[in-house]
Amino acid sequence: MIQNYDAVIFDLDGVLVSTDECHYQAWKCLADRENIPFDRKVNERLRGVSRMESLEIILERAAKQYTPTEKVRMAEYKNQIYREKIEGLTPSDLLPGVALFLRYLREQGKRIAVGSSSKNTGRILEKIGLDKTFDAVADGNDITKSKPDPEVFLVAAKKLGLPSARCIVVEDAFSGIEAGKAAGMTTVGVGSAGQCPSADYRLVDLADERLYQLF
Repeated sequence: MIQNYDAVIFDLDGVLVSTDECHYQAWKCLADRENIPFDRKVNERLRGVSRMESLEIILERAAKQYTPTEKVRMAEYKNQIYREKIEGLTPSDLLPGVALFLRYLREQGKRIAVGSSSKNTGRILEKIGLDKTFDAVADGNDITKSKPDPEVFLVAAKKLGLPSARCIVVEDAFSGIEAGKAAGMTTVGVGSAGQCPSADYRLVDLADERLYQLF
C-alpha cells in the first residue's frame, strides 16, 4: 500500500474520456480538404502532442509547403471542427472506472487534478459532468510546451500546492509517461501506456482493481 502520495494528476484524453474519434475526424476533415494522406496509423503519432506539433506531423505527407500563417489557419479550422464534435459528449462518455475511482480518492482524502495539453479541457470537463470535480486543472492555456515536457504536470502540482514527489500521474500516452517521470512523479500507464516500460505501474484502465492497491 502506498500512503505517501497526496494527489493524483490525470491526463484527460484516453484516461477520463476518449475524444480520440473527435480528434481523428477533425484532422481527417482538414487532411481531406488539403489532399493530404491521413489514416489512423498517422493519428496514433498525435497522441499527447500539441495541436501545432500534430499539424507538423500531418504535413510531413503534404505535397506543398505552407506558410506559418496558413498553418495557424489550418490549426484553427481543425479546432473548429473538433469543438463542434465534442459538443456531443455527455457523462455517459466517461471511460470505465472513472467515476468510481474519483469517488474513492475523495474518500481517501486525496487531492485530484487534470494535466492536459488540450486547450479545450474546460469545455470537455463541463460536457462530461466533471467541471466541478477537480482541485486543480492545468491545460493548454497554462503552458507553452507540450508533453513529453513536464510543464503541464509541474503547473498542476503548483496549483495543488504540492511537491512533485507527492503526486502520481495517470497517463495513456508514452509521451505523458515521459513527462510525468521528468516532473519527478510516480507514473501509472493505462490504455496504450499500459505497455510503456518506463511507467512505474502498468494497468488496463481506471476500472483495474490493482489501481486501488496503490492507496
